[in-house]
Amino acid sequence: MTSTARAAQDADSGPATTGTVSEQNGSRWERGVVALRRHRTDLAIGLLFLLLAGWLTAGMWPDPGARILSLNPEDQALYEWFLAVDSRVLHGDFALLSDRLNAPTGVNLMANTTVIALGMLFAPITLVAGAPATFALLVAGNLAGTAIAWHLFFTRVLGVRRLAAALGAGLCGFGPGMLSQSNSHLHMTAQWLVPVLVWLVVRLVRAADPQGRPDRPGVDRRRVVTSAVGLAATVSVQVFIGEEVLFLTAVAMIILSLAYAAANWSLARRVLPGFLAGMLLAVALAGVVLAYPLWFQFAGPQSVPNGMFSPHYFYADLASWPAISPLSVAGSAESAKLTTGAAEYNTFLGWPLLLATVVAAGWLIRRPVVIACVAAGLGMAALSLGPTVVVNREATDLSGPYALLLGVPVVDGALPMRFALALLPLIATVLVLALDRGLAASRPPIRILVPVAAVLALLPIFPTQMATAARPPVPEYISAGHWRDCVEPGGVLVPVPLPTPKEPWPMRWAAEADASFSIPEGFFIGPYAAGGKASMGTYKQPTSQLLTDVTTSGVVPAIGPEQRERAQQDVRFWRASCVVLSDDAVHVESLRITLEALFGPSTRVADAWTWRVG
Repeated sequence: MTSTARAAQDADSGPATTGTVSEQNGSRWERGVVALRRHRTDLAIGLLFLLLAGWLTAGMWPDPGARILSLNPEDQALYEWFLAVDSRVLHGDFALLSDRLNAPTGVNLMANTTVIALGMLFAPITLVAGAPATFALLVAGNLAGTAIAWHLFFTRVLGVRRLAAALGAGLCGFGPGMLSQSNSHLHMTAQWLVPVLVWLVVRLVRAADPQGRPDRPGVDRRRVVTSAVGLAATVSVQVFIGEEVLFLTAVAMIILSLAYAAANWSLARRVLPGFLAGMLLAVALAGVVLAYPLWFQFAGPQSVPNGMFSPHYFYADLASWPAISPLSVAGSAESAKLTTGAAEYNTFLGWPLLLATVVAAGWLIRRPVVIACVAAGLGMAALSLGPTVVVNREATDLSGPYALLLGVPVVDGALPMRFALALLPLIATVLVLALDRGLAASRPPIRILVPVAAVLALLPIFPTQMATAARPPVPEYISAGHWRDCVEPGGVLVPVPLPTPKEPWPMRWAAEADASFSIPEGFFIGPYAAGGKASMGTYKQPTSQLLTDVTTSGVVPAIGPEQRERAQQDVRFWRASCVVLSDDAVHVESLRITLEALFGPSTRVADAWTWRVG
């Protein structure tokens, strides 16, 4: 449109401020309708992802408080406690060292796999509907949110057709590893910021290219700065959602960037000065924000100097790659033997998808982005094999690249098998580009065969609904608030038996009460192994061990002055106010007799026996 025509159009329509209110509102409504029509396909795809996530998690609805993920209920109890503690921020009662577990010493939340940012964001829901409702919402939301974010990345950044983007995004959000990790690992499935991180890096590269704008040659300094600021902000938020995802993303992006630079050296040379400047700014800004939290994580109270899990156990069996996850429609329970548990089917991509990826990569191998994705995929796959390559549960004489990381502080704490999670977006990118090229082909057979091949490769790993079961209700003594008559808010309640990593169920009591009271011991990562190394949980006090033995055997032990004095010492150490035994405890009668021998007569309240000890 010429300037004269535009001026005439403006004069004909008149200034916006001269119209009536109804005309202005109508104009806004019309603009909204136009925007809705323009993005209706994206909205429909997003709705489809939400419906799929809702269907997969249907077993937890409509009453999350009565259902539990049956494949990993222990971790669910832990994450519900995390969410309850995070919700304390609305009461002005939150700290990185939480005294609501492992009383009186507390737990370093940064040293544990917390989701602090999500817990604070959803704190109103937790306080109104309970931690189980927030947990269920996040399980479904992480799946759908990750898929939606990748769909937007593929369409907006790669500029591919929406059908291709939707299939690739579906793999990113609902692939075997994502569904498997959804069994209570909220910190691993909250990946909806990963596409944002990648987009900001791409934006930084484009801004740093002196030839990126034909109309205005030179580095776009404003976009370099804004990209760096955005990158620092996103990294900072991701640290408080899931550091392991951030670490895996960083490793994959480093390999991808180096491979892309090698494949497109002329671009790399042009953008390197501006790109490095932007990255240094991002690191500096993120460093300011994260300096204290990271210090607290690695050097603060209750911090740990090493990773919790052995890389010699959490490796990816080479035979698991062509296998199909038992959580997929074409999967078999027999393949479960190739991994450590239902929450770690990270490498079970299935041979149809692997074959399709190899064919697609070969078809597009001249493109630098495909070369980079292949290099990053091979690198992450190799690292997932662990220190020693294992095939069908048989160790070989071959060392995996991960062996080079053994002994490297922080880095060697990453679980090898989880490096494979980075392959979902890398494989999806290759398939998306191949599918987009196929859809744009001039020959009809290619336009048909490529989408059909992509669908056939993805169908075997289509996810099944997540397994759930009924959960035992929290004692009425807790749910009805009777505990307040025995423990002041912030005080210490001792549940019997005390929670452990394998039996963390009393932590649900605290979650039900919005973490308003503290409990001793529990399920967490702390420095209680030899030499202050990382441990799961803490050592038991003598009275706790005695009660655990009664729970296991049902035998009432001999209680004398020594045991009673030790019990008094333990409750003083815990700073406890109240000991509580609920009706649903195993060998409840034996426990009641033992506790009365230790602390005297009990008081019956609702469905629990209580002893005031503070």
